Order: sequence, then C-alpha cells, then structure tokens
Amino acid sequence: MRILKTAILLGSASAMLAACGGGGLFNRDRPDEFAVQRQAPLVVPPDFTLTPPEPGAPRPAEGTASEQALEALFGGPAPRSEIESTALNRAGSAAPSIRSQAGDEKTNTVAKGRVTRDIIAAPEGDGQNAQTLIPG
Repeated sequence: MRILKTAILLGSASAMLAACGGGGLFNRDRPDEFAVQRQAPLVVPPDFTLTPPEPGAPRPAEGTASEQALEALFGGPAPRSEIESTALNRAGSAAPSIRSQAGDEKTNTVAKGRVTRDIIAAPEGDGQNAQTLIPG
C-alpha cells in the first residue's frame, strides 16, 4: 500500500512538473501589452459611395498608437505663448542652404582662444592615453 501511494505521488508530481518545462521562470515569451491598440469604430459615409481600401494602407479614422498616446497625454499641439511667438519672430529664419555655407572660408566665426584650438587640433585616438589636468 505504501509503495502504491509513493508511486502515485511521484507520478502526479512528475506530470505537474512536466508542464513547467519551458526554459526557466523568467525566460518566457509574454505578450506586449503596450503594442495593443483599439480599433476605430466603423463609419459609413453618408453618400454610400464606398471605395475598396488599398492593401496595407492604414485606416483613415485612426493614427498610430504613439500618436494616440501623445494626444491622450498632452492633448495635441498647444498654442504658442506670446513670449514664445515674439522670440521666434525676432530670431528670424535661416537660409535654406545654411548647412552648406557653414564650412565656407567666408563665414565669420568667433575666436574661442588657445584652449579651443588645442582641443580641435588634438589627434584622434582610442582614449588609452587620455589624461586630464586640473588646475590649482
């Protein structure tokens, strides 16, 4: 009788442990709860001239999950304050080709001094021989 109870206990314990064989407790594939988004409700146009959607095109009544999250968190784009509008108007606008003109010899620059020139002229390295000097 004791052998039968032991055999039943070992058999049921091994059957329960067989369901746990998946690579460990913390190594499971879990669904990403943030990747789930709600579907927009179906909308029938008032004129009933339905055109079939293009394959792979996003639904026109909804945005991406990140856009919906930004809308929910911040409520969409906020109007600019008067101070921000004034600062942007005083700043003006840059020329469209400003990036190509930045390295031109005719571009006026401000001399930052000997330390800046030394930093820019320093040889490139992997940092193995890097040193710092703290004055004082």
